[in-house]
Amino acid sequence: MDCTYRKPLKIHLVTSTESPEFTHLARALSQSSLVGLDAEWKPQRSHQSNFPRVSLLQLACQPGPRFNPESDESNASVVFLLDLSSIPLPSIWELLKELFVSPDILKLGFKFKQDLIYLSSTFCSQGCDIGFDRVEPYLDITSIYNHLHHKQLGRKLPKETKSLANICKELLDISLSKELQCSDWSNRPLTEEQKNYAAIDAHCLIEIFNIFQVKVAQKGNSCSSISELDSSNLDLGLKGILEKPDIGNKTVRFKLCEALDIIRATSYYSQCLPEGVVSRVSYLNTMPMDESLVKIVRKYGEKILLRECDKAPKTSKKKGRKRSSVIVDSREKRLDDIGDWQGPPPWDLSLGGDGYPKFLCDVMVEGLAKHLRCVGIDAATPRSKKPEPRELIDQTSKEKRVLLTRDAKLLRHQYLIKNQIYRVKSLLKNQQLLEVIEAFQLKISEDQLMSRCTKCNGRFIQKPLSTEEAVEAAKGFQRIPDCLFDKNLQFWQCMDCNQLYWEGTQYHNAVQKFIDVCKLNE
Repeated sequence: MDCTYRKPLKIHLVTSTESPEFTHLARALSQSSLVGLDAEWKPQRSHQSNFPRVSLLQLACQPGPRFNPESDESNASVVFLLDLSSIPLPSIWELLKELFVSPDILKLGFKFKQDLIYLSSTFCSQGCDIGFDRVEPYLDITSIYNHLHHKQLGRKLPKETKSLANICKELLDISLSKELQCSDWSNRPLTEEQKNYAAIDAHCLIEIFNIFQVKVAQKGNSCSSISELDSSNLDLGLKGILEKPDIGNKTVRFKLCEALDIIRATSYYSQCLPEGVVSRVSYLNTMPMDESLVKIVRKYGEKILLRECDKAPKTSKKKGRKRSSVIVDSREKRLDDIGDWQGPPPWDLSLGGDGYPKFLCDVMVEGLAKHLRCVGIDAATPRSKKPEPRELIDQTSKEKRVLLTRDAKLLRHQYLIKNQIYRVKSLLKNQQLLEVIEAFQLKISEDQLMSRCTKCNGRFIQKPLSTEEAVEAAKGFQRIPDCLFDKNLQFWQCMDCNQLYWEGTQYHNAVQKFIDVCKLNE
């Protein structure tokens, strides 16, 4: 299931600096103290001498308390999609540069350093010689996740950090579909699915931060014991802040932070000035962060700094003879040919099978398994989370299934289980489903839809349960919404995992979806 938000999400596609959407963007940034950052680009399938060109930059804005509730922008969830393929990049360079270093806006990202490297390279290639070299103040979602789990920021993170999808599932209880991540973001126009995916990817960063902010407030963060400067000190300037009588070391540290903010802002603006120019107009007329954000920035804030070595693609350090690209291409072509389906499947009656298609979907096409189950096809997943090739082959052979994968390396084991490995070529789940149906000549009917458990692949009991029987069966295991009690619905239970299903709105939407995907009405 794709992720859904409780709050409505406003999405604005910005394709020109002359558009109303761009004006809206500049105003929203000026009124926001929190911005989520993300970027999308066309994936590269092999090593390239240049960085990929960023096609889309997402900015999710959360207005501060000064935001006008009567405005059309009063929605707390506003996401702007900057189409970098349409906008002349020099025309937005200064706006983004100012956003990235503004001390009044906390930037959020998920491993955004790579995005910044690609973004800087993209702007440099379009006439912006300087590109981008820093984002500050910044807070990474991986750091937030580790803080929420009582891990120290200074410690080295484990090699396998959680994905954004896993963090969203754990903290927000939503499923974040990542299947569109590898789609071609350079194609125009963008599909509605791509726009929604891109917007949600940026907006979920703010949702996660809001949880963190509440936790910090509940724990009575140590910053709360700092003696705050009164509002009259805001106009003192650097010298005045440092000369103000204090009442303790904590106040001195607080004043030093204020002084550093002034120095940082002053040094940035002075560096941006061309020769002979003493001042310039700021694109973002921002105001200082509110107190709670300031405390979080001072205690947990980070920054991204790009070095010279980050600005060029890294070359492989492996020694040895360089393989000819012709040989590599021929090997890849040979693997593609092997991945094409040949011969009867193991369930074929002529081979002693039962005539019912059965598949095993490895972790790379796990989403395809759920789609196959939705159309009534037996689709299992590996018994372990990170199975070795030998485990996959053994399970495939014992259960007389066809192994579905996108991993070309698995095709090397084709000789062990002849005609039992198929390499899926499509990227998106709907296309993958149609590809498998066509390759194996599967017959799908409307009666088959939603006839298997999408959770475990089990079959349903033959006789439906009444509401009373379903409530009894669900005790201590699954909660049935109270609103269903008066609807006289029939319930179906999985014989393997005991999960209960009923024919509600979600069921009917799913049935209609797969009728359309499989073109059953045609």
